[in-house]
Amino acid sequence: MVADAVRFPLLSVITWSPFIGALLIMSLARHRPLLVRLIAVVTTGISTVLSLWIYVAYDTEAAGFQFYEKLSLVPPLGISYELGVDGMSLLMVLLTSIIIFTGVFASWTVQTRSQEFYALLLALVTGVYGVFCSLDLFVLFLFYELAVLPMYLLIGIWGSSGEVRPRGIFAWAFRETGVGTKEYAAMKLTLYLLFGSAFILVGIFALYVNAGAASFSFLDLEAITFEFGVQRWVFLAFYVGFGILAGIWPLHTWSPDGHASAPTAVSMLHAGVLMKLGAYGVVRVGMGLLPEGAVDLAWLVGGIACINVVYGALSAMAQVDLKYVIAYSSVSHMGLVMLGAATLTEAGLNGSVFQMFAHGVMTGLFFALVGLVYEKAHSREIFKMGGFGAAMPGIATAFTIGGLSSLGLPATAGFVAEVLTFMGAWRSDHRWWLWPAVLGTLLTAVYVLRVVRQIFWGPPSPHFHDLVDARGPEWVAIVVLVFTLVLFGMAPGLALVPVDTATVPLLARIVSP
Repeated sequence: MVADAVRFPLLSVITWSPFIGALLIMSLARHRPLLVRLIAVVTTGISTVLSLWIYVAYDTEAAGFQFYEKLSLVPPLGISYELGVDGMSLLMVLLTSIIIFTGVFASWTVQTRSQEFYALLLALVTGVYGVFCSLDLFVLFLFYELAVLPMYLLIGIWGSSGEVRPRGIFAWAFRETGVGTKEYAAMKLTLYLLFGSAFILVGIFALYVNAGAASFSFLDLEAITFEFGVQRWVFLAFYVGFGILAGIWPLHTWSPDGHASAPTAVSMLHAGVLMKLGAYGVVRVGMGLLPEGAVDLAWLVGGIACINVVYGALSAMAQVDLKYVIAYSSVSHMGLVMLGAATLTEAGLNGSVFQMFAHGVMTGLFFALVGLVYEKAHSREIFKMGGFGAAMPGIATAFTIGGLSSLGLPATAGFVAEVLTFMGAWRSDHRWWLWPAVLGTLLTAVYVLRVVRQIFWGPPSPHFHDLVDARGPEWVAIVVLVFTLVLFGMAPGLALVPVDTATVPLLARIVSP
């Protein structure tokens, strides 16, 4: 169901405003760092305000895709610039706006080649918006590539290299390949995601050909029932292709290295939004167009998700680098996202989408705070730090709130997402999925509380002096993200009402005979 096209192209303005900002930065702001930042704030601010506007203006009674736009690009091939959002993509657009707007302030202190940094950051987020808004699969793929490729430069140039001490019989291989360096992380991330892109492109063309090679439109393809054999292998292609970006085990290993090596705003976008592109692609494209394939392979999606949840949590417990703790935590929480989707229940799917949003905000907050801690203490070594809460109470409080949301404290967004996912797992055909999910939450509590106590509320460390709390623009990201976590935890209906209008029709299509 699609609402009538609107006269003012709201979605196009939201999508392309950051890209215009990137062009303005490259053409007008050379050697003017303050102007670079102001352009980034204004252009991302426009997208954020309009995202809030469409979120409020979305008609939940009418549901379906709204704010629809369409422009034919290549008529003989059925390629169109076609945009629209439903309750699911609406929440993802809002998440993207929150993360990029706060990410601009979190990167306020970037000094090295700030012009190119902000231009690439804004180009990347244009691709993210495009994926969430696009209803033409070919154009969606182009936006997807635009969202992925700038990561190579952002990490390779502005990233940081971790301290990895090679040990064991393969130590020589680690030294030769540069494991732990930002260049290694950037290349590994890019190769993994391009590998996944190949699966996505094959899947898109398979649907296009089997549908009669007339249109790439999601709306047109949704009306077609593909043969079961086609659905099965194409869904698997989409699951692998998009799932790599979502961090599915064992194709997740690019993610911790990429998270840990990326600069602050890129880490925020990387974990907060980019990984959601993968989960969104599996749900929107895979399940939406291939319902029989989704039902047939739900056991695989859910089984791997259980591994993600427990493996990611155990790996996070074993880390001594603060950024790697958050990175492996993201692998674990993305397992909950995929688990909720695999349950094929209303509660589970709503929990999956809500978890995308909650984890996006939470991990954006974490990486913003880790960036501040590193900037002030010049260390990410957990057991070297201690007692920071006295010197930086604002950062300590925000980190504690983020940690409590991560382990599912009531009145935070993380609690709502996890409860819905647990309910979905219990109501699914594979009730045993509930136990790994609950175990993952228990393990999360262990490593989160350990880190919070050690760094902020434990005995003071003798290695650090003259520490200061967040100042000036640094407060923007902290306040906005903490407020969002608590707001959606206290009033989950703000997200669940529009999301439910998208998940119910999707489930009806999946379970219908």
